[in-house]
Amino acid sequence: QVHLVESGGGSVQAGGSLRLSCVASGTSYGTNCLGWFRQAPGGELEEVAKMNFGITSTDYADSVKGRFTISRDKAKSTLYLQMNSLKPEDTAMYFCAADHRPIATPRCEFGVWGQGTQVNVSS
Repeated sequence: QVHLVESGGGSVQAGGSLRLSCVASGTSYGTNCLGWFRQAPGGELEEVAKMNFGITSTDYADSVKGRFTISRDKAKSTLYLQMNSLKPEDTAMYFCAADHRPIATPRCEFGVWGQGTQVNVSS
């Protein structure tokens, strides 16, 4: 069983930066995808960025392209989300998630989730 723990959230002013981290612990038999999601108060869960190792691709939501960067340090079992030029509309709870199926497929199925870390951006 894999557990994910996010950290790095906080309060910043518009234009600022934050780096979120997600540390994985436990045993998995493979990783098809890793991703970051967010949910604003009263809003729906939104996919922010994901890495698909099965097809070696990285995707971003249009709203964060050019500002956010997803990366992974496999040796540290850590997923990152570097967030620059933050905007008030980026305010949300951010979650990391994993698709730990030991297969390579273009379709991600995120079955493991962290508890979230809150990001607040003031204008």
